[in-house]
Amino acid sequence: MELRLTTAGESHGPGLTCIVEGVPAGLRLTPEDLDHDLARRQLGHGRGGRMKIEQDRAIVTAGIRHGRTLGGPIALQVTNRDYANWEERMNPWPVEAEVPEVHLPRPGHADLAGAMKFGLSDVRDVLERASARETAARVAGGALAKAFLRELGVRVFSHVIQINAVRAPARPELEPEDFAGVDESPVRCLDPEASAAMVEEINRLRKANESLGGIFEVRAYGLVPGLGSHVSWQERLDGRLGGALLSIHAMKGVGIGEGFEMAGKPGSEVHDEIFWSKDRGYHRETNRSGGLEGGMTTGEPLVVTVAMKPLPTLTKPLRSVDIATKEPAEALRERTDSTTVPAAGVVGEAMVALVLGDAYRRKFGGDHIGDVRAALGAYRERIDWRR
Repeated sequence: MELRLTTAGESHGPGLTCIVEGVPAGLRLTPEDLDHDLARRQLGHGRGGRMKIEQDRAIVTAGIRHGRTLGGPIALQVTNRDYANWEERMNPWPVEAEVPEVHLPRPGHADLAGAMKFGLSDVRDVLERASARETAARVAGGALAKAFLRELGVRVFSHVIQINAVRAPARPELEPEDFAGVDESPVRCLDPEASAAMVEEINRLRKANESLGGIFEVRAYGLVPGLGSHVSWQERLDGRLGGALLSIHAMKGVGIGEGFEMAGKPGSEVHDEIFWSKDRGYHRETNRSGGLEGGMTTGEPLVVTVAMKPLPTLTKPLRSVDIATKEPAEALRERTDSTTVPAAGVVGEAMVALVLGDAYRRKFGGDHIGDVRAALGAYRERIDWRR
C-alpha cells in the first residue's frame, strides 16, 4: 500500500488539480483541514501582487463523503482566480485573438531547457507548468497526508532560519509547542530579532530589484522507529525525503540533522549515543542525525533543512537570448515575488508529510484508519516503544 500524489495545472490556467491515492477509509476531515495550509502558503513578507488576487480553497470532487474518506482516490481542485485576466492567453481551446509568443527565457528558470526538450517555440508553454504556483496543489494534497499522520500521533512543522545573509540563532531543542506562533512572524521565523532583520533585508534588496533565497527547516514529531528501510536504495527514507524536497521549485540543497556541518567534525561529535532505561526504553540524548539512521527513522524528531535559491524572475531582468532571432535580449519580465522562503516552508511540510504518510502506509497497510492504528499499536508493543 502506497500514498501517491499527482498534480496537474498551469500557473494562469483555469486551476490546479491534485489526486491523492492511498488514503485509508474512515479518516475524518473538515474543510479547514484542507484550506488552513493553503492560506499559510500565501503568507510571508516579500510576496507579490498575485497573493492579493488568489484566495486558495480546496474543492473536493472525489473520494470524500460527509467528512470521511472513502478509501478511493481523492481529487481536489484549487481555482486560479487570476485566470479571468489570462483567459485569452491560457484558454484550453483556440481563440480568435492573436496571442503573441514569448521568446525570452529567464536564466535560472525552466524556460530554455524546457523549450528545447519539448520542441516548443513559445516558452509560456513551459513556464506556466514550471511555475511554483503548482505547489498550491501539493499543499492541498499534503494537508490530507498531515491529517492522516495526526491520527497516528505525528505532527509536522516548519520555520525559516535564514533569508539571504540574515540567519536566526540555532534552536536544536525545539518542541511542538514552540511553533504555536510561527505564522505570526512576517517571515515565519521563531526568533523575533532575526525576523525583524529578515524583513529589513527583504526591503533593502527589493528596492535594488533583487530576489532573495534562504533556508527553512521542517520537523516531524511522534514518529516510530523503523520507517523506511536499509535494504535497498529506493526505500531509504533520507533519499526519499531528499528527492521530494528537492523537487520543490528553486530548492538547491537538503540537509538532515546537522547535515553539511557533520563533514567538518570527528565521529565522536556526530553520532548519537544509545541508552536504555526501564522508564524510557531505548533513547538518545542528542539528535545530530536528525532522526534518521541507515535510511530509517530512529524515533527521535525528524529534522530536515532545505536551501532555496533566489527566485529567477527579476524586476530588473538578466541578459538572455531571443530564441526566435538568436539576438541578445533581456529576459522575460513576469510578475514575481521578492522572496517565498516563508511559503516554501509550508510546501516543505506538505512534501515531508507525503513521504512520511507513504512510509506509514507501506509499513502498516490497512484499508480503514482503524486497521492502520491497530497495526501501529501492535508494532509499538512488539518493539516496546514507550513514547
